[in-house]
Amino acid sequence: MSTITTVKHLSEHVGKTVTLQGWVYNKRSKGKLHFVQMRDGTGIVQCVVFIKNVSEESFEEIGKLGQESSLRITGEVKADERAPGGFEIGVSAVEILQCVDGYPITPKDHGVDYLLSQRHLWLRSKRQAAIMRVRNQVIYSLRTFFYEGDFTCMDSPMFTPNACEGTSELFEVPYFDRSAYLTQSGQLYAEASAMAMGKVYTFGPTFRAEKSKTRRHLTEFWMLEPEMAFADLNDVCQLAEDMICYVVKDVLAKNQSELADLERDVSKLEKILPPFPRLTYDEASKILLEHPDSEFVAGTDFGAPDETILSEMHDRPVMITHYPKDVKAFYMKRDPENDERVLCVDVLGSEGVGELIGGSQREDDLEVLEGRIREHELPMEAFQWFLDLRRYGSVPHGGFGLGLERFVAWICGVEHIRECIPFPRTIQRIEP
Repeated sequence: MSTITTVKHLSEHVGKTVTLQGWVYNKRSKGKLHFVQMRDGTGIVQCVVFIKNVSEESFEEIGKLGQESSLRITGEVKADERAPGGFEIGVSAVEILQCVDGYPITPKDHGVDYLLSQRHLWLRSKRQAAIMRVRNQVIYSLRTFFYEGDFTCMDSPMFTPNACEGTSELFEVPYFDRSAYLTQSGQLYAEASAMAMGKVYTFGPTFRAEKSKTRRHLTEFWMLEPEMAFADLNDVCQLAEDMICYVVKDVLAKNQSELADLERDVSKLEKILPPFPRLTYDEASKILLEHPDSEFVAGTDFGAPDETILSEMHDRPVMITHYPKDVKAFYMKRDPENDERVLCVDVLGSEGVGELIGGSQREDDLEVLEGRIREHELPMEAFQWFLDLRRYGSVPHGGFGLGLERFVAWICGVEHIRECIPFPRTIQRIEP
């Protein structure tokens, strides 16, 4: 009996007979030969079917197979530098599970809206599969990085009881005899977890009801949020830099074929090395105010065009620190040297992708934080549990949030993050 294996592991079986299970990705025939490109979820391999090596009936049936027909193929693994992936299968037996005709996504060009409507099938394409495998590696690398750094995974709840930062970007849902909200961020709960465990991270879906149609926004996306007790802004910046470099190095080592399928210029990723350049908000503002293509207004938050200008000036991520207090969240600690600025950082990815990370040192003084809650006209009662963290053993602490899909899009060189999540949810789409 032959060994059942996958395309990914063919290098372990050269000269041996194996069985692959998968689907027809492409097929061409030439006289007494069929060349079947077969995909199995781990990769694509060319399978050569010679009429003399299989039954006449099998050879004829293979000739009728359409794209995405499912089958099992048995044959000898041969090393061939000319073949996709460097290997080829000399087929000796075929079991056809289903013969497909009229697959909706053909090699011709299709519009994006059509492809998104067929997302359940579009995921089978080489490009989309490559992005998903990079995403998988990024997730693994992130978790490994934090595990090796002695962080504890402490996931925050998806349901929150109050719209503590305003309701305009929150999804309200019925929750038994009351209303609840889908979380925008796990950060506040991560702070509580950090006071218990020291160094933690949360990783899960988050939801934003923001009515944005840009290439950088989804209504549902995955967020990774580390939080550290006994940490200041410099610690937060260093963690972000170390994490990004660790993950990019891992992807370069383990996803070469996927990056090649995506035609990614890996030389740009190879430049993602420490140290990252750092600018204060005031320094970045000066650059934008002097830039001929910028419409930036001093004292306001940076928009996507501003972030693009700043990030395109560097061959690696750039860190922008000390934003004005009025454009950042109430829980960020003020700069002791300038009360109009907060101890925060945004990390802008290279190549114009914009913000990858937003983080800060958190306000750890009880009275100051109570004042901020009043200043922002937020419900004090809803924050009593959060204020308890400052009442009982308060320490300097900080953390950041990383949007997974933006991070994957940057690494893959993909323009729109809707390709970086299996089933994207946007302001205009909730299907399939």
